[in-house]
Amino acid sequence: MEFIQAKASSYIPSGKDFDSALASTTHLAIVAHQDDTEILAYNGIAECFGKKDLNFSSVILSNGSGSPRTGNYAAFSDEEMQAIRRDEQNKAASLGNFSAQIQLAYPSSEIKDAANKNTVCELRKILETAQPEVVYLHNPADKHDTHVATMLRAIEAIRSLPKEQRPKKVYGCEVWRDLDWMMDDEKVVLPTDQYPHIAQALIAVFDSQVSGGKRYDLATVGRRVANATYFASHAVDSCDSMNFGMDLSPLIEDEDLSISEYVGAAIQRFQNDVANKLDAMS
Repeated sequence: MEFIQAKASSYIPSGKDFDSALASTTHLAIVAHQDDTEILAYNGIAECFGKKDLNFSSVILSNGSGSPRTGNYAAFSDEEMQAIRRDEQNKAASLGNFSAQIQLAYPSSEIKDAANKNTVCELRKILETAQPEVVYLHNPADKHDTHVATMLRAIEAIRSLPKEQRPKKVYGCEVWRDLDWMMDDEKVVLPTDQYPHIAQALIAVFDSQVSGGKRYDLATVGRRVANATYFASHAVDSCDSMNFGMDLSPLIEDEDLSISEYVGAAIQRFQNDVANKLDAMS
């Protein structure tokens, strides 16, 4: 596959040819940055790990420049950090037994430019080959601009496909804003308690981020455990670790459905629930 950005790359841990590896994909993450896949889509990684009939692949849109850094990485240039983060992502792909790892290497400014259709065109080509059953994206209420833009470009690419080629399920998952605020019956519960040693190691691979000033290793595992414990107040925990997802599948089934209105309605239901409880107890 020909990529647009000069630094774009693909990595196939199994050594298979690119098209075969990508075409075998059943679960696909499309995310903004290196390490986002391991944070938001561990459910898919774990579901596919060691399975012959299930295969996980990952697409990273950005080049990884501009990340905060300190300690051993304090003096590293953006170019050096990009190279390190690409390498870390490929190590994670090997550790997580990914079928294919693609890094499209766009600057964030291009991802956030809705008029620039290069990202959408490349994602469409990837999706046409992969035709995954499940896709993991950033959630639309995430507070990171590049995350939201990546989700929007991915939704646009999926909507451009014929309906028979679209994934059966699309989930918007937690990174820079969690989904605990959603109504319980609307949350997609994504268990993350399989292979806890793999889950921990997948985050630890990104030493440039963890040692570079952000303890994603502790925060990611901690949020998953907190989600499981605080999910149901009057029931024992169904599992020890979980991510929450927002079901974005209706946006794929109906391309005329406004994304902002869809998310806004969920926020309004949360607001109404809080107000109703306060009124009932006052």
